[in-house]
Amino acid sequence: MSSDVAAASRLAVWGDPIDHSRSPELHDAAYRLLGLDWRYDRRQVDEAGFDAALDGLDGTWRGLSLTMPLKECAYARATTLDDDARLTGAVNTLLLGGEIRGFNTDVGGLASALLAGGLGSARTARVLGGGATARSALVSLLRLGIDAVELRTRRPEQAAELAGFAERIGLQATTAELGSAAASPSVDVTVSTLPGTAELPDAVTTALARQGGPLFSAAYAPWPTALVRSWTDAPVLNGLEMLLHQAIRQIRIFLHGDPAHELRDEAAVLAAMRAAIPAPGAETTSR
Repeated sequence: MSSDVAAASRLAVWGDPIDHSRSPELHDAAYRLLGLDWRYDRRQVDEAGFDAALDGLDGTWRGLSLTMPLKECAYARATTLDDDARLTGAVNTLLLGGEIRGFNTDVGGLASALLAGGLGSARTARVLGGGATARSALVSLLRLGIDAVELRTRRPEQAAELAGFAERIGLQATTAELGSAAASPSVDVTVSTLPGTAELPDAVTTALARQGGPLFSAAYAPWPTALVRSWTDAPVLNGLEMLLHQAIRQIRIFLHGDPAHELRDEAAVLAAMRAAIPAPGAETTSR
């Protein structure tokens, strides 16, 4: 790590919207426990303003967390990419300094969340949504041993693009319209990458729940989402677990430059981070 990055202490999460983000609480809890005098804020930045905002940062900045809709913007600006960022075309973490290093910690974060939820033995899945997080979800599912996925997106061109990506990484993929209530094959797990505010007709959410197995929702605010309210016969996992596990990888990057370099007393750090955020529904706040 360069001396410039070593001296920097400012961090933030950027996105649009961003006021609801729980990332500052997570990161602040970790840095307090690690004895680091680092400042982690949130800032509303949209796609049009991303480049100017990034170019306006000075040498006091250590890194950024990126949420929707900025993951492709960050990918375009990174001068180096880790394997998951390169594979998915999405960056949710930038390490700043002499160069701009891009990482995707969503892949590992989601895999850890699914394992923690007891879903490591699933072999078929349904993925809802077609953006950057959906691509990360497909890589996570592949690494957990998923063989086949059904993809549900709002637009046919989005479905075709995502299906092509799934097949390139080695998954068998079929597609269906997100808003269709037609019966689909049962799957072992459903992963929703839809925003917490997404609305679907009751007939659609009921059909998805009937054939969907346990639900992992990457959203956690507002909570419960319309989709979660329909999932009455199978377990539901909220996105805070993914947020937690992707954030610990970000902290490894900000501290060591490597998402695989475990922190000192990492179990204690994770416990402090978990204690710092409320359960979904305790207040209306998604990364």
